Amino acid sequence: MDGRGLVRSVRIFGTMQGLRAARSAWRQRRTDARALPARGAERARVPGPVTGAEPLPGGGIVRFARSQLRIRVAAGGAVFWGWDGAEPEPSYALAGAAPEPDPRAELEPDKDGGWRVVSERVTVEVSRHGAVEIRTPGGVVLRRDLPPRWWEPVRGGPARWVQRTEVPADARFFGLGGRASGPRLRDGSYRLWNTDPRGSFEPGDDPLYITMPVQLVVADAGTHLAFHDNSWDGRVTLREGEEGAGSGHDRPGTSEVRMEGGPLRCWVVVGTPTRVLAGWTQLTGAPAVPPSWALGPQHARWGFGSEQEVRRIVAGYQERELPLSAVHLDIDHYDAHQVFTVDREHFPDLPGMAKDLRDDGVRLVSIVDPAVKAERGNAVYDSGAVAGVFVRDAAGQEVRGVVWPGESVYPDFTDPAARRWWGELYEERLAQGFSGVWHDMNEPVSFTPFGDMTLPRSARHALDGQGGDHREAHNLYGLTMARAGYEGLRRLRPDERPFLFSRSGWAGMQRYGGTWSGDVSTGWPGLRASLSLVLGLGLCGVPYSGPDVGGFDGSPSPELYLRWFQLGALLPLFRTHAAIDAGRREPWEFGPTVLEHARAALVERERLRPYFVTLAHLARLTGAPYARPLWWGCPEDRVLRDCEDAYLLGDALLVAPVLERGTDRRAVRLPRGRWYDTATGRAYDGPGQVLVDAPLSRIPVLARGGSVIPVRGDDGGMELEVWAPAEGRNGRGLVVTDLGDGWEQPEVERYTTRLVDGRVVVKQQKGGGSAQPRWRVRVRGLGARG
Repeated sequence: MDGRGLVRSVRIFGTMQGLRAARSAWRQRRTDARALPARGAERARVPGPVTGAEPLPGGGIVRFARSQLRIRVAAGGAVFWGWDGAEPEPSYALAGAAPEPDPRAELEPDKDGGWRVVSERVTVEVSRHGAVEIRTPGGVVLRRDLPPRWWEPVRGGPARWVQRTEVPADARFFGLGGRASGPRLRDGSYRLWNTDPRGSFEPGDDPLYITMPVQLVVADAGTHLAFHDNSWDGRVTLREGEEGAGSGHDRPGTSEVRMEGGPLRCWVVVGTPTRVLAGWTQLTGAPAVPPSWALGPQHARWGFGSEQEVRRIVAGYQERELPLSAVHLDIDHYDAHQVFTVDREHFPDLPGMAKDLRDDGVRLVSIVDPAVKAERGNAVYDSGAVAGVFVRDAAGQEVRGVVWPGESVYPDFTDPAARRWWGELYEERLAQGFSGVWHDMNEPVSFTPFGDMTLPRSARHALDGQGGDHREAHNLYGLTMARAGYEGLRRLRPDERPFLFSRSGWAGMQRYGGTWSGDVSTGWPGLRASLSLVLGLGLCGVPYSGPDVGGFDGSPSPELYLRWFQLGALLPLFRTHAAIDAGRREPWEFGPTVLEHARAALVERERLRPYFVTLAHLARLTGAPYARPLWWGCPEDRVLRDCEDAYLLGDALLVAPVLERGTDRRAVRLPRGRWYDTATGRAYDGPGQVLVDAPLSRIPVLARGGSVIPVRGDDGGMELEVWAPAEGRNGRGLVVTDLGDGWEQPEVERYTTRLVDGRVVVKQQKGGGSAQPRWRVRVRGLGARG
């Protein structure tokens, strides 16, 4: 028995609350045993031989002896297939209606009794026994899904199923949500069940808070994304392939998806990484653009304890001239941990403090947990009980668990009425002066000394009119809570973009905001896991994320804290945070040397703020993550596919963080093109590996030759930092200016650069022609030593 969850609850609440957690867990098991009887005998089934087909727009239905397969190629090139009548809708992942079928794609007979659909971007071949192959227009196989297998209970109930897939021998796997190991997913088994890991986690821990059945596969043949649209508990087992060293006897890579129920349906998007993420975004929705202030440095702590302490910390930043955009208040600012309340004794004038801080350019952000204390007289519980919005069991009784406030109930966010009710509660947060929220404990969590810290699997959910239980709704809980909060904030403050990020979620969560690492362990492995999480989530369509700088638990050494700080300053969400007993995370607490170098990282983050604004808007328009693997622009480079200790920040910058103790020089793998060390100005030509300095004062950052980077100048205004292109090569860049935190759509400015007679010429592209840039230009890299 793993008792860390119980130990944590007892330590925080005392023995009585720990006993309540144990009693809740026993009650949960009894409920499930009564409402979810054993599966009993099962009958295995495979599709069998093909018996016929029916053409439909974009594809059609292929019938087999014991099943049928629906194939549809969408107008944008995405492929959908579903077995046993599974259709694209309803789906919590899709942003709206499924895309229209491609009218030019038709189902036609293929060789050996199979069928195929040929479109401009992809060919789908279905064998006579039910294997599905996805091929490039040139006929190269990207993936081969073998005939699936189902296990159906003889007495009725949901069928389990398994889908095995083969990919090219050289392929590498990425994605599956937030994984601490990676971003390349090596051979192993990965669970699809959003989970609080019962304390801090390291690279070997799995699963974590955000799991998604989204795989990005990169091979010489091409890149593709596969999404099994099913929210049930499952497991993905990956095995990389092996090439036959010229013998022709390659062993393909394999992926095996096993689900405990739900539909067997899948979307596949093919193309370059840029095109794949754009297609994925078209399916699941554009990422929400955070307000511009949320792209600045933010500070949090579980345990500020009082208004005076918050003011003291903010004053500490100001006195030391350290930039700060937001302060996050954790559960200790609530009254007895009850959501949508305030501890009036320690925070007597929260709105007044929020106003004072905002006048100084610092916003307040509030934690919001889903658990509601189940106690008459608690206004939130009373109103929710009257509205009937809490999760219930099969007998119609409220499901109760134990979380921070004690015995608690949980809103059913899969119910539109519950989402509306919950969204209106954020009016109290806005009235207290908060500018944004972060959702926590929304896997959802119920403390228990054993098993999953979650709700009974038999708990009933509305599922937007479809009806079902927690086996299907669990992974959707954080996603639908984010939707409730986001839509509520939009209604309450329609002129401002909401700021919301969530610990848990599922495919499509980017529509409502971002996420963060959760309780990453303090240590060098935790620092490495921070980068893996951000890169992996970005490849699943969630571009705005970041870690708890310094780690959630424990006390980082000054060196570890600084290296984490330097990395966090160059990730989308830049936030320091720590547990109540883990010490402070203010830069000045680690000595004058760390303070000096942390100030430099903060100043550089603020200098790059216009670049982060550009990346945020480009993510909305294209789906491209802010932080990208090194292979993003050249997936055919096999060496870059295996590089996990550096990343691209947009197209222009390569960041090589220090992830090991005592490092002052490190090797950096470069993609093709010219790259400049932004600190020394030295030029390097890729592809290849170089050794660069990484003193304690900074981590290596290299700029791509020819790039155009919007930055904040010394006078506070925007300017363009242009890095000289190599001789005979042109460069380019995109700039999106900040129009404030509302909904006005900014213009995308396009720039080109070229080297002419030893000088760099920068032009803005407009209406088929070119013009002088509207911003001041600063050229760097001319005459740099190679």
